[in-house]
Amino acid sequence: MPSEKSLRTFAAHVIDHVDNEVVLRGWVHRLRVLANTAFVVVRDCTGAVQGVCDTPSFPGPHIKLDDTIELRGRVRKDSRAKGGCEIAIREIRLLNEAGHKLPFNSSGNIESVGQEARLEYRPLAARNDAIGNVFRIQALILHYFRAFLCKQHFTEIVTSKIVASGTEGGTNLFKIDYFDRVAYLAQSPQFYKEHGVAAFERVFETGHVFRAEPHASSRHLTEYYSLDLEMGFIDGPEDVIELERDLLCWVFEQLNQHHWDLLRQYRQAPLPSLRAAPVWEFHECLEMLGREYGTRHLCNDLDPEAERQLCALAHSRTGVAAAFVLGFPAAGRPFYSAPRGATGTVQSFDLLYEGLEITTGGQRLHTRAALESSLRSRGIDATGFDSHLRMFELGMPPHGGLAIGLERLTAQILGLQNVREAALYPRDRYRLHP
Repeated sequence: MPSEKSLRTFAAHVIDHVDNEVVLRGWVHRLRVLANTAFVVVRDCTGAVQGVCDTPSFPGPHIKLDDTIELRGRVRKDSRAKGGCEIAIREIRLLNEAGHKLPFNSSGNIESVGQEARLEYRPLAARNDAIGNVFRIQALILHYFRAFLCKQHFTEIVTSKIVASGTEGGTNLFKIDYFDRVAYLAQSPQFYKEHGVAAFERVFETGHVFRAEPHASSRHLTEYYSLDLEMGFIDGPEDVIELERDLLCWVFEQLNQHHWDLLRQYRQAPLPSLRAAPVWEFHECLEMLGREYGTRHLCNDLDPEAERQLCALAHSRTGVAAAFVLGFPAAGRPFYSAPRGATGTVQSFDLLYEGLEITTGGQRLHTRAALESSLRSRGIDATGFDSHLRMFELGMPPHGGLAIGLERLTAQILGLQNVREAALYPRDRYRLHP
């Protein structure tokens, strides 16, 4: 005899049980009680289904929006109903009552709810499709990132987020008390990715990284989810750029082809191909910015306004609001960046997409001697990096890689105005809860 649990039917599958009785469990999404007829829309993780019954014989306790309930009844076809069927309610059981003074209801107009309230009551907000679908799409981005790289012979690795020192000279680190010594939360899995190259040649990792940067902007988080990859036996940063171009084109194609029903809630047009996105040298970008916008103050990096302007230039010239910027000055890049000739620049690039930098990558130094020389030139004591430098005596090939901020990529794909909207529980300079 089947158990009570096995009798449950998900909303998306109710149509398969016409003329049979089902048990549905979920939240009260809509509730309309008229003089003669009551309508209850129940929502679960697969969608929503409407139940109907006579108001005078309402078969259960008093319920309200966002209560969790179990509904039993017979499925019948109805072309007027969403999904082509509805349930003739026989019984309703209250599983848990929602509070009587909720700040908003999940089925209401979420755009009228302020950002702080949406963050404070995240589960309630995410039950609304306008918020919840952001994270469904984000999960798909993560899934397709993994799927593409696995097909390209990459091995997924999982590395520690508690480290003895920083990957970028020890700045912007969160210090933690680690028994009888000081440790830090990882800024990046960069060193471990490079070790992975020495073991597996091609590796990737997805995980949280931490930056103690005192920003309070719409584009920064102190904890974010990074999509990292590193690959060996490259000839230059162009190999990494081409891999990323292929990767994002494939991810975008999958989202367009299979999930446009979700995307179109946020975008008017499908995601573009990045095949035409240009690769511009950093010095060329400064020249273009000076010529087109009169920008003269930039030196070692781009600022947010320059990123927006370069994407606008790329769009006007290629039809795609994206550009790879290659050859940044060494002073603005980490010590492990490989030099780009004798010009004082390095084999490092950013990908700008829809006005925002979403990727930093490049070719790395791959010999111990070169790394020690780079550290000395920056006034950094190499002895603090000895455990990392030893790995370059194990047969490290020429290599490079990149990191994509998942929240930033999600925000740009969906046209969100603040990266916090793409973080389920964002952490910034001021927010530490919920």
